[in-house]
Amino acid sequence: MSGKTKQRSAANPAEKATLGVNEKILRECHNLYTDEENGLVSIGQSLGLSLLAPRKKINVMLMGNHSAGKSSFINWYVEEHVQRTGVAIETQGFSFITSGRKRESLTGNATMHLYPHFKPLLEIDGVVEYMTTEISTSKQKKFSLVTFIDTPGLVDGDMKYPFNVNQSILWLGELCDLIFVFFDPIGQALCKRTLNIVEKLNEAHPERIRFYLSKADDAGTESDRQRVMMQIVQELCKRPGLNKTGFDMPTIYIPNPNKPSRCANQIDEVCKDVEKTINQTIQNTLNQLEKDCDQISSLVNEALKADDIAKAHNFKSKTKGLLLSLFGFLLPIALVFQLMVASAPAEVMDKFVGVEMADAIRLYMAPITAFWESIGDDNQLAVLTFVLVVSGCCLLVSRFLNVCKPTLQKKSKKTLIEKKEYVNTHVKAQKQKLYTEYLQQSVSDHDM
Repeated sequence: MSGKTKQRSAANPAEKATLGVNEKILRECHNLYTDEENGLVSIGQSLGLSLLAPRKKINVMLMGNHSAGKSSFINWYVEEHVQRTGVAIETQGFSFITSGRKRESLTGNATMHLYPHFKPLLEIDGVVEYMTTEISTSKQKKFSLVTFIDTPGLVDGDMKYPFNVNQSILWLGELCDLIFVFFDPIGQALCKRTLNIVEKLNEAHPERIRFYLSKADDAGTESDRQRVMMQIVQELCKRPGLNKTGFDMPTIYIPNPNKPSRCANQIDEVCKDVEKTINQTIQNTLNQLEKDCDQISSLVNEALKADDIAKAHNFKSKTKGLLLSLFGFLLPIALVFQLMVASAPAEVMDKFVGVEMADAIRLYMAPITAFWESIGDDNQLAVLTFVLVVSGCCLLVSRFLNVCKPTLQKKSKKTLIEKKEYVNTHVKAQKQKLYTEYLQQSVSDHDM
């Protein structure tokens, strides 16, 4: 087991050298799960346990009314023009923006191959035709650990979408680690469609949602900006699910040296929120890795214990069955032997087995002989029939007792023990090593 794992981890040394610590940790955790032969997913399947491999990146979904600045924010974060921007409804479908080896654009079918866990979206008619992926080589900020999901701009009224946009956004929200809701102070900041979807997302995952007043530098004076924010907050608070204490809506806008503004720009807080979620995801992944190892180890122990119990049960059943079988065979044999001893002349017995042995046989058989003579000739046939019936019942019951519970073969048992040792020695050691590497980024060496 360990030989193959070492060989895999040593692959692509040049690529590994360019990875950051966090990216390396998530990738190695993913590999510990997905290795075809020794991965935790395949080990779990052999034990009837369904495990999910952790993602290598976090998913951040951006939603809001059209021209709210979602695509512009992604371009700013990536520091590359990967998304079209403008006042028109540019984003009519879903765009996945992720990092990779070279700049590439993928269509809907290619996107489904890249993200197989998004395949349930295919059940929503028309969505795959409006799905694209933009792969960028950018290494800016924490982009190598983030997949942005740019959603269609939402509008009210008679706007027709080529697919069920509400259902699609709600489904994607289940797989996202963060959901950024952008409110545009100029356009339809109070778009009811946006608020309706946000309210439903908030019911399931309120901890993932962040509200931002985007394009805050276009809101006019400070009093104008405050008035817009008050209108948005009032509209949000009308909805019971969104009416909560500690409500926060930072003002953000894309920095432009040619367009100075006195408005406070909290866009860096968005980056910190992304980084915080990445760090939390790494900790959760490492913690889940240990839990899955413990669960596998526990299942192996239960299987070995169940095997020992089955073997003990089978031994007792076989012993009881053997005793009943012997009793069933020996009872009629003893009766026939008694009849032969009782009917045979003493001289014949003395001649065949010797005087001493014949006397010993007669002595031990005396109680049975006395019982046989006491029942009389008329009842001897009935007793003989009863003995044969009892003997048959004993033989029949012994067959039922010989039905054994399934047990593990030696090879299967050895494989289970090897899996347990591999998980407890190799995988847990890897987890400890990765945790140390993660903590060393922020903790002093003498605190380790």
